[in-house]
Order: sequence, then C-alpha cells, then structure tokens
Amino acid sequence: MTYFYRILPKIAQLLWSLRAQMAPFVLGWLCSVMACEPITNKTPHMVTSDIYLFWEAYDRVSGESDSVRQIQLFDSMYLQRGTIGLQRLMQARNYTAAEYVELINRYPRYWNSIRPNTLKVDTISRQFEQGIQKFKALYPDLRPATIYFEIGAMRTNGTAMDSVVLIGCELAFADSRTDISEFEGATYDWLSGFFRGNPIDQLGLLSVHEYVHTQQEPIPDYLLGQVLYEGIAEFIATVARQQPSYVPAIAFGERTPEVREQFEAEMFYGRTHEWLWSNAPNVFGVRDLGYYIGYAIAKAYHQQAGDKLQCIKTLVELDYADRAAVYAVIDQSGFFSKSITQLALEDKEKRPVVSEVVPLTRSTRE
Repeated sequence: MTYFYRILPKIAQLLWSLRAQMAPFVLGWLCSVMACEPITNKTPHMVTSDIYLFWEAYDRVSGESDSVRQIQLFDSMYLQRGTIGLQRLMQARNYTAAEYVELINRYPRYWNSIRPNTLKVDTISRQFEQGIQKFKALYPDLRPATIYFEIGAMRTNGTAMDSVVLIGCELAFADSRTDISEFEGATYDWLSGFFRGNPIDQLGLLSVHEYVHTQQEPIPDYLLGQVLYEGIAEFIATVARQQPSYVPAIAFGERTPEVREQFEAEMFYGRTHEWLWSNAPNVFGVRDLGYYIGYAIAKAYHQQAGDKLQCIKTLVELDYADRAAVYAVIDQSGFFSKSITQLALEDKEKRPVVSEVVPLTRSTRE
C-alpha cells in the first residue's frame, strides 16, 4: 500500500494529460484512495490531488461565458469532488464558488503565471517531509497530521485545523516572477512584498510553522495570546530549519524598535485586525506585525532557557486559556519594557473614565 501511495501522484499527472478522456471518471476515485490511506508515525501524510482537480475546473470555467454556469461548473468539478482537506479549507476561510469564479475572471494573468509552479507540487512536497522530521527532532512528542495541498481563493498561504495542515498553493507556491500586475492598492502592495521573498523557496519553513499549529492548544481570543500563538510557530520553524524567517513583518520589526512600543500601548485594546491576518491600515504601513511580536517573545524566551528541548516543549504545549501561564512566559522572555501586570495597570490608569453624567437640557443643546 505504501509503494502504491507513492506512485499515485505520478498517476495523477498522467491523468492530467489525458483529462479529456479519463480524468473526470478516475480522479474522483484517486482522491478517495489518497485521502483514506492510514497515517503513519514515520512520515507526514501528504495529499496533492486537489491541485489537478482545480486546473481541470479552471479550464472549463475559463471557457464558459455565462457567470451562473461558471459557478455551477466550478462547484461541481472542484468543490464537490475535492478531498476532505479542501472541505476543511472552505470551512476555515468561508470560500465560495462565486468567490473563486470572480478571481478567475478578474486575474487571468496571475493564474496563468502561478499555474506551472503549482503543478510541481508532487516534487516540492518532499521539502515538507524534511521539515517535519527536523521538527520532530526538537519535539519528540510530535503527533501525526495530514498535509493537504490546495488552491484557495487567495486569503491564506497556509493554515491548520486540528490534525490537518492546509497549504494554499496559489500563494505559497508564488515567486518574484508571479504576475500581479492586475492587482491594485493594498492587495498589490502586500503581494508585491510577499512574493519578492520567493515563498516557493521557503516551503520548509511554512511546513514546520503550520505543523506546529497542529500540536498547539486552540488559538485564543485575545491579542497577546494570538500573537504568541503565531510567533511561537514561526520561531520554532526557524530553529528546526536553521534559516531566518521570510515573513516581511519580522524583518521590519527587528529593525524598528517602535513596533514594540506601539504594541505595548495597544496590546489590551483587542485590535487584532491591525496586528494579524489583515491588510487593515496601521501606523507602520506593514501588515501582520503581530507575527514579529510573538516571534521575538519566543526567541527571547528560548535564548535564556537552559534546557532548549524543554523550552520548545513548553512553547508548543502552552495553554492559552491559562493567561497566568501565558503571561509568565512573556515576562520571563524579558521582551517588553515592563511586566504584563505593570503594563496592564498603566493602561488602566491612562484610560478615560466617566466622572459625571449631565442630563441633556435646552441650554446644553444650544
């Protein structure tokens, strides 16, 4: 069975070349076989079949002029035939067939330029196995997870849900030559900076980052915990791979001390969209600076730890629901200028309070 699974990606490539005659009938069977193979503890389980389904659907949709028919085709040929991984990605990002079709119609040059890279998926996916094995050397208690390679709707290059890693290849497999000339504004600025770093060459880091998420406790609902959740995953990826992060926000934060000062002033306000997962404007004009904050905390905590393996274990298994434990790690790192308790007290003292309530009268209105 193991040998058979290893040759399945090659079968998928052959079917792609014969798609007009055979693929509509056989690819669905291929997806189910790949998705159902038992997970082993030796290597991560990787599923690439949805990439080929996407491009089959893309070609049909691109050749159809009726928008309603386009949506129907895309839904039936990709979304309904995809693996469990694709369904999880749809759930995680709330993607819809209409959203995909809009992107296909608006950005044809982009899709044509990213396509060759995504079709290298079976070769490139081997980098993921190497990265996970290096992570396991740091964290022997590693639990197995399945990695699905997907084409999403451009809102994540990677995410994780429980024991599943979901790679958005339309972003993760881009490079500096990917054509983004059809985009505008903040989206263009973000893609330009991100693709300039050649994400396709950084998949080893991405694989570990997302795999760390499958080992962590659930992501919390408060900003301090959220930035640490993301930062820990990125820091451990750099340790496992022995290479620097390619996240632009981290390089910016390391050379801009004002980022820490600004976060200290805002950390209790709950402005997640200004620090994570968003193009929302901020005073620095750089998105996702929360990654830098969490990364820097994890790095500082690791630097002062005597037992490095125990330190990694503590970071991976941190319980974000236990704020005292989270704050203890942050304070021990020494990253912020003061303890979390002191910063919270100062923030409370600075906040305005209601000193008097005056009824609205005719004189006050005038």
